[in-house]
Amino acid sequence: MKHLLLLGGGHAHVHVLRAFAQDPLAGVRVTLVSPFPRQMYSGMVPGLVAGHYAVDECVIPLAPLAQRARAEFIESSAVRLDAAARQVTLANAQVMSYDVLSVDTGPVMDRDAIPGAREHGLFVRPIEHFARMWELLLASAELHGLSVAVIGAGAAGVELALAIQYRLADRARINLVTGGPEPLAEYPVPVQALARAALRRQGITVIEDSCAQITAQHVHLGGGTRLQCDAPVLAIGSSAPAWLAGSGLALDQHGFIATALTLQSTSHPEVFAAGDVASSVALQRPKSGVFAVRAGPPLALNLRRYLGAAALQEHLPKLRSLNLLACGRRSAIVAWGSWSAQSALAWYWKDWIDRRFVAKYR
Repeated sequence: MKHLLLLGGGHAHVHVLRAFAQDPLAGVRVTLVSPFPRQMYSGMVPGLVAGHYAVDECVIPLAPLAQRARAEFIESSAVRLDAAARQVTLANAQVMSYDVLSVDTGPVMDRDAIPGAREHGLFVRPIEHFARMWELLLASAELHGLSVAVIGAGAAGVELALAIQYRLADRARINLVTGGPEPLAEYPVPVQALARAALRRQGITVIEDSCAQITAQHVHLGGGTRLQCDAPVLAIGSSAPAWLAGSGLALDQHGFIATALTLQSTSHPEVFAAGDVASSVALQRPKSGVFAVRAGPPLALNLRRYLGAAALQEHLPKLRSLNLLACGRRSAIVAWGSWSAQSALAWYWKDWIDRRFVAKYR
């Protein structure tokens, strides 16, 4: 019997499990490995921070989903991959052999990218850890005012800065440290303008400088300024998992798994990858939850076809995608190509999409 190992409980893999539950694989043993018993949907985290959602509304329990797909669930994570031997070593010391491997482990944040961040920073990933630390931060804000610095001004950083300010109101002073460029620098100029206006309305100070160091009570900026800070929240970009470096898989220049349009590794066809851990050699796409979600159906199809020795299908995600950015209060920025706007209606649209996504896998 062939063994399919699903490494990670990311957006694409929850769809794979649902597809296999609806149409079981014959003659295949499936194992899901994930460090947490549930997946917390990243799209709803700003709403969780803002107080619009309870934790249970934002999660997809993985064990019941795996059970419906007739898959074994192991609560652990990879520490080593030997692609030549087709073996994955887990944090619990278990060694898993596979015939086909699919990797969807989600984003990893480099805890040593900024000196002092490991000791003093509140990292957005893993989301499970962030959610627990956020509850402690809320309790602290009840006792005294806080100075919060959100470091990183991509979509996650901007949404979190707005959510934290909305939730804590006059109990906190929020600074957004961009790293140098404008907030949402990768977005069209009209979207940047809407985000800048939203930040200004909520009294968030935007600092277009880098974070050079974090100490117990301060964020040290690249320009030499020292910023008083009780809670540095790190929403910096994702990094490749360290265990990929010695795996033998072909990797891109940043250490992510190099994949073909079929979502297969370019060096090992029995290995598939989706989400932030993957990097298409033929397409230039940003790391985004939207693209991870869209990879679910073609990944499920190609895993089924590969295990059945059938021809695979290429996945060509659309260049344009709908972007909905939460603005703390029940308002959101909607962007489609060069068109953008902000409204309460956009937030309710995002809320409907996010709740529908989670409900589909529960």
